Amino acid sequence: MDSERIDAGVCGCCGPLRPRYKRLVDNIFPEDPKDGLVKSDMEKLTFYAVSAPEKLDRIGAYLAERLSRDVVRHRYGYVVIAMEALDQLLMACHSQSIKPFVESFLHMVAKLLESREPDLQVLGTNSFVKFANIEEDTPSYHRRYDFFVSQFSAMCHSTHEDPETRSRIRVAGIKGLQGVVRKTVNDELQAIIWEPQHMDKLIPSMLFNMQDNEDSERAGEENPASLAESCFRELLGRAAYGNMNNAVRPVLVHLDNHRLWEPNDFAVSCFRIIMYSIQAQHSHHVIQQVLSHLDTHSKNTPRVRAGIVQVLLETVAIAAKGSIGPTVLEVFNTLLKHLRMSVDFELGDGSRRNSANSLSSTRTKESEERYVQNAIIQTIGFFGGNLPDYQRAEVMMFVMGKVPVYGTPCHTLDTVKIGHQGTKRIQAMLLSSLIMVTSGFKCKTMCAGLPAPFLEPLCSISLMEDSELRQLVLEILHNIIDRHDNRAKLRGIRIIPNVAALKIKREKISKQDVVFMKKHGQQLYRHLYLGCKEEDNVQKNFELLFTALALITIELANEEVVIDLMRLSIALQDMALINEENMPMFIRCGIMALVAAYLNFLSQMIANPSFCQYVSKVIELRNLDAPHLLPEHVFREKCVLPDSLDRDDIGLYFQTADLAESLTVPGYNIERLALPYIPQVSDEDRLPRRKSFVDTISLQVDILSNILPDQSELAEEITFETLKKAIDTTGLEEQEREKRRQVMEKFQKAPFEEIAAHCESKANMLHDRLAQIFELTIRPPPSPSGTVTVTSGHTQYQSVPVYEMKFPDLCVY
Repeated sequence: MDSERIDAGVCGCCGPLRPRYKRLVDNIFPEDPKDGLVKSDMEKLTFYAVSAPEKLDRIGAYLAERLSRDVVRHRYGYVVIAMEALDQLLMACHSQSIKPFVESFLHMVAKLLESREPDLQVLGTNSFVKFANIEEDTPSYHRRYDFFVSQFSAMCHSTHEDPETRSRIRVAGIKGLQGVVRKTVNDELQAIIWEPQHMDKLIPSMLFNMQDNEDSERAGEENPASLAESCFRELLGRAAYGNMNNAVRPVLVHLDNHRLWEPNDFAVSCFRIIMYSIQAQHSHHVIQQVLSHLDTHSKNTPRVRAGIVQVLLETVAIAAKGSIGPTVLEVFNTLLKHLRMSVDFELGDGSRRNSANSLSSTRTKESEERYVQNAIIQTIGFFGGNLPDYQRAEVMMFVMGKVPVYGTPCHTLDTVKIGHQGTKRIQAMLLSSLIMVTSGFKCKTMCAGLPAPFLEPLCSISLMEDSELRQLVLEILHNIIDRHDNRAKLRGIRIIPNVAALKIKREKISKQDVVFMKKHGQQLYRHLYLGCKEEDNVQKNFELLFTALALITIELANEEVVIDLMRLSIALQDMALINEENMPMFIRCGIMALVAAYLNFLSQMIANPSFCQYVSKVIELRNLDAPHLLPEHVFREKCVLPDSLDRDDIGLYFQTADLAESLTVPGYNIERLALPYIPQVSDEDRLPRRKSFVDTISLQVDILSNILPDQSELAEEITFETLKKAIDTTGLEEQEREKRRQVMEKFQKAPFEEIAAHCESKANMLHDRLAQIFELTIRPPPSPSGTVTVTSGHTQYQSVPVYEMKFPDLCVY
């Protein structure tokens, strides 16, 4: 023991007896720390370390010992020299023995970061950044950076009193985090950095500095905000497929904690950075995270929900430029669900809305919910409008399937609780979003743009008792039919003097479009015809109807379709003249103006001189004697309308015979023009799609009872007179129309009790018939062995003799 003390004392007193690496380390420190590192001795130490790499761990340990002692004694000059020496040794040595030296180095950096001196924290951070930029030959199996993540994150949130010092510390913290990311993100052994406990410190530290942009005047790396954004982009750019959720979730939590959804400028900026920084194939992860977050906040304030929806708009707008796979329909499904919830929140409980105490608060809530709904519509429309055509067609079908239509099932959007007003709101909003989705849609064939599952509910909505809904439907049709961008040239309803000057673009109608018009043309004509006589039509309705007729002529009209359109025009004119529907005079004159404007357009499109002359002649006569039958006059604010239309002045109206005589171009079937147009009879009636569900059920029961024949009718003997009556169809159309009118009048004017009793009797009769059918089909056939019946708890056997059993004729021989 005494000898060991003597040896230690001799070594401590006699410098030459100290190990060489200690002497070399001591020599790099000058007597006055202001003189800085002794470069000549530093070169000797570096050469020794390179020549004897096994001594690196001892050199590092001794430097760490000296640095710790100097930190405690506040000799910061020597601390700076020690860190400079460590940095140079670290840069010069790349052998296998550098691993223990790195541990000593990181221990010294940690000592500096733990100190409360800003200068030492910055010094330690700079050394760590230099170390992070070194590419090691072999990975480290045991090294962890948990302490550095925590310490650098704390520095990013520095609250030092001096703004200059606070900015320096925050910049150093951000650089340290950037160093940790660079050192660990590409090392498979350091995948732990992507775990939530680390991401929950890294991401908020960057966002905090991006949000708190106090030093906006600083440039480059001296500005914490710009440096944090650069580090944020680098981190997201390095995120792999399985790490996206852990990287995005802290962003959403930070925005929640700091209430940055309202206003949401910073949130939008963050997600723009995210979407442009990550790899394109990972975009759907971000969208799914935002959708889930929207579901989480489904009961939050309208402003918060609107802010999240606007962020979603930014993300899908960027992601739509690439492929985001199955997330497309998920986005629309979630948005439609929240649209339905927003309408429900807005309408709320009827009693609560009508109470005087909450009237002002309810109005505020409604206006805020409108803000949410507009954001959702914009997102749906913008996202759908940026999708490729093949995906856009699927989205159109998907959205149309969610539009509530009376008489058709709608499983996703339950409209029973919100009533007629809420249903109308949802219809209008979904149709508005469909307008945005279909804007710019160029389908190669009309069968692809207007398939039957899309066209039928769309046409059903076009017959609603609401002019706004009908306008939206017509605009959707315009977007789909107009494949050559001619709609802008046809805006407004007017007598166009020179159609050729419009330079309308058109192509020859394809065979597929010819097939489409043969299959669905009558359906389009029917809904245009019925849409013209709606009593709440305004000028915009007639303008859109004119544009629809013109676009059909440009895109889908061959010789047969032209004849059908002329028959439709004459039928509209006759409807306005005869006025069986008791339409207002404005509607009648508007229909006349529509027919005049369209026939003028059609005559110039087919370029038939005699046809053009005849149409121009009628228009000139109207200018002189009946200007209220032209669009330029009837749609003026102070247009004087007559009390009645003079049906005897045939010169003011287009006559079928004169049209046929003037249409002398080969290829047109003039004989078909003489056939009056009658709307196609369809099961889809206007009334059940407008009135309440009670009316719908009543009419369905009435129709069903009419379909079921009476037994006496079934037993009617078929004679020559019967066949003659069946062949003779004269008057059947008038009878059908009168019958339908009586049914409509009955359910419109009859008292509710009478309607209920009628429906109950019909339903009871139907139930009796069904019970008879079920009894015949379910009851087992008679058997000679007998059947078992249970009466008052007693079992009885009933036997049927064979000679009394009735067999089918085919079984008897």
